[in-house]
Amino acid sequence: MRYTPSGTPVTNFSVAANQRWTDQQGELREETTWFRVSCWGKLAETTNQYLSKGRQVLIEGRLRPDPETGGPRVWTGNDGVARASYEVTALTVKFLGSPQDRGTTPFEAPADLNEEEVPF
Repeated sequence: MRYTPSGTPVTNFSVAANQRWTDQQGELREETTWFRVSCWGKLAETTNQYLSKGRQVLIEGRLRPDPETGGPRVWTGNDGVARASYEVTALTVKFLGSPQDRGTTPFEAPADLNEEEVPF
């Protein structure tokens, strides 16, 4: 977590959405779409406290396109393969299950977003 010059907390993290299917040749295929998520205010504090790698979450928010292309942010990975990710400003983060997936009740952290603080 970091803070803006005016003291507003900000937390950034990435979320992978995996899609699996069997193609026409019967081979299992997988595609991963990455989302870079920004949380602000109380939501940033909550996600910083409770979110950990591998924890399932449901994110509701605003999709922010790349200002130059209008689409996802595109980059080249260390392996030379082109990749893309979408930028999202979270309005709600729902924690699904527990960190060990014990099936606890989902916790919903509401957004405390001040539009004046968003740097874009």
